[in-house]
Amino acid sequence: MSDSTQTETVVSALFDTAIGLCAIAWHGDTVVRFQLPEASEEQTLARITRPFDGSPVPESAPGPVIIEAIAGIRAHLDGAVDALRWIEVDLRGVPEFHRAVYAVTRAIDPGHTLSYGDIAGRIGAPGSAQAVGQALGRNPVPLIIPCHRVLAADHALHGFSAPGGIGTKARLLEIERTPGFGEPMLF
Repeated sequence: MSDSTQTETVVSALFDTAIGLCAIAWHGDTVVRFQLPEASEEQTLARITRPFDGSPVPESAPGPVIIEAIAGIRAHLDGAVDALRWIEVDLRGVPEFHRAVYAVTRAIDPGHTLSYGDIAGRIGAPGSAQAVGQALGRNPVPLIIPCHRVLAADHALHGFSAPGGIGTKARLLEIERTPGFGEPMLF
């Protein structure tokens, strides 16, 4: 994850996936924002291009590294499950607590989950499950930082802030072949 000073303009692109039109924003070879599909192309574009430092984010053709990231995301959403940890993200400006939450969340392998409380404990802040949930609700790069792999203590799908809510969360877990999602239960 990059911490270097941003000197490049942030640009964005829309791209089709198995779950709909996604968007990505980057500077250089580093992703700064990812957007799951909204209800329309216009809403997805508006969401990914909301201002950075007061400036709109223009659309641009991605270079080779971002093309590779887009291909990896597409393949993942097509079922060729990949942790996507190789995609470099820039979390500069993100509060330290959120960064800690994102580091633990990014380490969750596809097909596995943790609870909000598990993450709170792993970052040394037991009892802060609600704050973990708030941090994940502000995740600038969902899927790349897989906040959908974080569940309530009862393993229920509560409060997923991405477009489509818990339906999207369940679909992502199903794509990743997470036990208990998208498969018949034997018991």
